[in-house]
Amino acid sequence: MLGSRRSRRRLTTALAGFGLLLTGAAVQIGSGTAAHAATTHRILFDNAHAETAGNADWIISTSQPDPLGENPSPSAETDWTGALSSWGVALQKTGDYSLKTLPSGSSLSYGGSSSTDLSNFDTLVLPEPNTLFTSAEKTAIMNFVKNGGGLFMISDHTGADRNNDGYDAVKILNDLMTNNSVDSTDPFGFSVDSLNISSDHPAAISDSTDPVLRGSFGTVTKSLIANGTTATLKPADNSAVKGLLYRTGYSGNTGAFFLTSAFGSGRVAFWGDSSPIDDGTGQPGNTLYDGWNDTSATNAALALNATAWLAGSGTSSGGGGGGGGTGTCTAAQLLGNSGFESGNTTWSASSGVITNATGESAHSGSYYAWLDGYGTATTDTLSQSVTIPSGCSTATLSFYLHIDTAETSTSTAYDTLKVQVLNSSGTVLGTLATYSNLNAASGYTQRSFDLSSYAGQTVTLKFTGTEGSQYQTSFVVDDTALNVS
Repeated sequence: MLGSRRSRRRLTTALAGFGLLLTGAAVQIGSGTAAHAATTHRILFDNAHAETAGNADWIISTSQPDPLGENPSPSAETDWTGALSSWGVALQKTGDYSLKTLPSGSSLSYGGSSSTDLSNFDTLVLPEPNTLFTSAEKTAIMNFVKNGGGLFMISDHTGADRNNDGYDAVKILNDLMTNNSVDSTDPFGFSVDSLNISSDHPAAISDSTDPVLRGSFGTVTKSLIANGTTATLKPADNSAVKGLLYRTGYSGNTGAFFLTSAFGSGRVAFWGDSSPIDDGTGQPGNTLYDGWNDTSATNAALALNATAWLAGSGTSSGGGGGGGGTGTCTAAQLLGNSGFESGNTTWSASSGVITNATGESAHSGSYYAWLDGYGTATTDTLSQSVTIPSGCSTATLSFYLHIDTAETSTSTAYDTLKVQVLNSSGTVLGTLATYSNLNAASGYTQRSFDLSSYAGQTVTLKFTGTEGSQYQTSFVVDDTALNVS
């Protein structure tokens, strides 16, 4: 029997020869039995551009990227922490939405391998960004919308520079639309006004067929301004632009407080103030205002209906293509930190699982994932959440696996490694394979599984190593990949 993890790794090579042949204990069960869930609309909330600077608290949860880490089944907005938690919880409770947050320190990308890459989402929400988007980020946003994504742009009044870097949301959003590599010729058909309107209750236009004003979350009559701005419409540049709520005394192309538009195959919405999405609760020390529940307006219905429309679950408004990224597929490798070379990032793992210890060898590079190998009763886990775009016909999970053991039995699986697919609630959707001490062999073997039946779903890929109480078995994983096309 071997000791603690620090010294555990062990009789590695001397006993690697046991079980050279795969036996019936290594059962591989295909994922084809997994049923498709109802259409899930995938929403990414940005928190990588100072959305919590100053008194702002524009997050749905402090658990990022996955709010379910704070509470997997929220029933009240206080179950998640953030001034946008009412918005997030309302969507989560429908069962039709998968929500993620782009954490601070990250960058927006499109067509990359990150789990928060825009290719994995239908809608991007920009809740009053306070730092400029980089050139690469602007290219990513514009191509995302052009190819069918939804973009929700939320501004605040001019001068609301919460981090004192010289840029407020007005400048940042206008820069996105006028200084990008995809289309800088007024692509959405509007510009954000440099105004600070202290208060108003913008009223909705009369349109009983508009899905944003009359959607599944209720009828919109008014919004509110508590130091905000408006937009100027330019239908000559984009005929799809449409004002839905106007500042008192304004109509037509001026004073639009809420508008929708289209670009390429995608949809766009703009809101001139962050106060309507503020639910009045957030992290300690922030001065917040409860515009979400303000009875003088219908802000919740407006936010939720617009989210549904942007994600493609409404009917067409203003000519937008809708549907987000649900019908498209960009060939990509979706797993983050796939070779573990970034250490304990992206993956959720038991302590010490992701390592560069010398007791085992990586398949490539220096780091790898080492489950079990203690010689005592132990359960180690390794998991990562990923969204498989619904437009992808091919989705293949692969990884390299090495197993060595001190067990001597040639017939009993004392120690096991399960490879499973789970939903966001932790329910097992399918077991891809079960390996054991009987599968010990020298070197690495690549394993591959078809996950195409999970297209359109956000799933968690999980490795669970379970070791008995006497002899060690080490399950070593490296160079993972989830390739889609």
